[in-house]
Amino acid sequence: MQRHPARRPHPLALAAAAALLAGVGARANAQAVAPAPAASAADVQVIEVTAQGRRQEVQKVPISLQLVGPEEIAKSGAVNLSQVADFVPGLTVDASQPTQPSYALRGLGNGDFGIGTDAPVGVYVNGVYTGKTGGALLNFNDIKRVEVLKGPQGTLFGRNSAGGAISIVTNDPDGQHTASGLVRVGNYGTVHAEGVLNQPLGEDLSIRLSAVGEKSDGWATNTVDGKKNPQAHTWGTRLGARWSPADATSIVLTWEHEDLNERPRAIWAAATPAPDGSVASWIDPRHAPLSNDVVGGKEARLFNGLNLRIEQELTDKILLTSTTGWRHFNSVNLEDNDGTANPATYLATGNFEKSTTFEQEFRLNGKGKTADWLIGLTLSSERSRQTSRVDTNTTALDPIVGSIVNQQLVGMGLDPLPETPYRYFTDIAQSAGVTDFDLTGQDWKESMNNTLAARSEALMADVIWHVGDRTNVTTGVRFTQDTKKFSWYNPLRTAPGVDAQVAVFPGILQQMVDAGALDPDTAAALGGLAQSVALSNIEFNNPDWATAPMYTSKTWRNTSPRLVIDHQLTPDTLVFGSVTRGYQAGGFNSVSTQANGGRFDPETITSYELGAKGRAPGIGISYSASLFHYLFKNLQSITLDHSTAVPQYVITVSDVEATGLDGELNWQVASPLRLYVNGEWIDQKYKSQKNLAPGANDLTGQPYGTPSLSLAAGVDVSYAVAGGKAAWSLQGSHVGATRCNADSQAQGSCLATPAFKVGQARDRFDTRLGWANDHWGAALIVTNLFDRRYVTGLSNLSAAVGVPYTASVNDPRRFQIEFSAKL
Repeated sequence: MQRHPARRPHPLALAAAAALLAGVGARANAQAVAPAPAASAADVQVIEVTAQGRRQEVQKVPISLQLVGPEEIAKSGAVNLSQVADFVPGLTVDASQPTQPSYALRGLGNGDFGIGTDAPVGVYVNGVYTGKTGGALLNFNDIKRVEVLKGPQGTLFGRNSAGGAISIVTNDPDGQHTASGLVRVGNYGTVHAEGVLNQPLGEDLSIRLSAVGEKSDGWATNTVDGKKNPQAHTWGTRLGARWSPADATSIVLTWEHEDLNERPRAIWAAATPAPDGSVASWIDPRHAPLSNDVVGGKEARLFNGLNLRIEQELTDKILLTSTTGWRHFNSVNLEDNDGTANPATYLATGNFEKSTTFEQEFRLNGKGKTADWLIGLTLSSERSRQTSRVDTNTTALDPIVGSIVNQQLVGMGLDPLPETPYRYFTDIAQSAGVTDFDLTGQDWKESMNNTLAARSEALMADVIWHVGDRTNVTTGVRFTQDTKKFSWYNPLRTAPGVDAQVAVFPGILQQMVDAGALDPDTAAALGGLAQSVALSNIEFNNPDWATAPMYTSKTWRNTSPRLVIDHQLTPDTLVFGSVTRGYQAGGFNSVSTQANGGRFDPETITSYELGAKGRAPGIGISYSASLFHYLFKNLQSITLDHSTAVPQYVITVSDVEATGLDGELNWQVASPLRLYVNGEWIDQKYKSQKNLAPGANDLTGQPYGTPSLSLAAGVDVSYAVAGGKAAWSLQGSHVGATRCNADSQAQGSCLATPAFKVGQARDRFDTRLGWANDHWGAALIVTNLFDRRYVTGLSNLSAAVGVPYTASVNDPRRFQIEFSAKL
């Protein structure tokens, strides 16, 4: 990915520009700063969503969903969806690597980051699928709302939403002249700026420019280079134009750009090794110094996207919508993976991606006396390239190579080497007087290169039948065909220092033969062994893929139906029941070295749900609750198997079932006071497992790992003061402990050590105190109010090089002061 730092604007420049165009200081859009005018206790706000491809009041939609609006984003000063996910029970977003995020809903999420597979939770921006890697998590930029739809959404959204869908809707240009901006400054060198300018250019044409920038130095000092981590350094902009040439026609064209360039996530060594490779002692990463020595480490992404939406009213009851989306990104993520500054354990991994996607969808909506209907056709394509790279050195590899070589020697009836191979050959050469010969400490890089050419075609129909004044029956179906062509290529490792040393080693051996120090047969054997050790890949080592790519392709077809019955018990109370199927296309394991390429079969889910939604306007209460059960079949996950000398990624196939309950309650107690609570309880277990590797644990009947309980609650208070409105909010979340199974400790997801715990219950509280009038505003925002610190993840990827576990931790308490203005 080519970059031109000298020409790149400062991350905050465009955000400030939008505010300068307005002729005022900075302020975010009015919705994102102050609470909407307070309702009386007798009022409940009516909100429209498009969760079913139609504009509907949220309390009339027979789907379990939760909304995140500008107010919720403002309460935490959130930059992206991961920073508000704790307040959406059942939703998990890991953004520790923003170019490789992961999403999960109701315990279902993606298990790997390879381009060969899809994700069970689909993320859509203005109706366009974002993919699951580099373009799936962009910063909030002029957001109207986020709809989090729980349960399979395959009929309405397609193959990538078997576990749920996240629909992000941004603000369109309108006919009003508005300008606003916002600036936040905080501890750890945090500076955040936003700006929005909406300008009509005539009666039928409007444009809207928005920009956002985020900079943060981080809170942990790296002992290797003295720099702060984890860093944030990103900016983005969106330019939209809306043209309405006729009353029945609307055309919206949007261009979006984001540039991220920051240091990679911070990693701590969490244990010291015993001689046998086990844990000798544990290190609490929350209080340990940070030592990341990755060479050239960075996480970067350059993203561009275009979206064209055309709406044409064919009649007063029929609407044709065409949505065209094009997205392209280049991304780099090269990070430390051993958490030490010790060259003998050096390990870094890199992910390099380039992806272009295109999507065209046509939808026809109609309304009638007996039914509201929707039919659609979706065509999409993807062209992606990915390189997965391992960076290390021969000192770190020496014990691994020694184990492989000695197994081969013993198998041939020979004695094992007296030392690790690279050390052994170095000692031989130096004993011959060649003191500058050294095979240890030499750089070693291996890579797996993948390409993907994919296309998908889908035809869908969804009809809401009005079978009575208060009863609807919804029937829907989607027919999908997915085709993927995939390739693997693992070229010979890159190790120029090793190549230089090995090139002179035969001459050294010949000198020893000439001097009588070695006999010719021994010299030949040593030379052959040195060549074998130095010229073979260790991790990505399929010999058939070493000289040219290996291609394969596969087509999958699926039919996903949907049946929903809803009944309006009273004008304010809806009950519903649904049976829904979801589908995730098959794919390929991008880092597999198996002869067949590690192909994934399609995954399917069948979900049953009973729910109720309603409101009591007289007392200001709205609520929703859903009881659900699902069976997810053929769930395929990738884990790292350390049972061999060289750890390998293996595929485990499982059926998973879950039963759970979602609930949401909002109470506008009085004009200045609002209370709310949301929650999810889930019991998720393995129903069965297949294709287990020899010696692997059978987890049938054991917990899948998802915490049983997640909760969020809060209070909003507002009151008139000094010609404006003061507002205070406090919100908290609780995520229960990880439910452990027989593999949890080995995988590092559920572990109690003398120094720390992984998988323990987590709590978080955020608060905001602000004042705003029609033109100006100021606020204080505190996230992680009580400074709760947790070890958020544990990895054994580095065990092969002598570091049993590495860990990551959450951010400490953050303070931000916000200033805003609006024209």
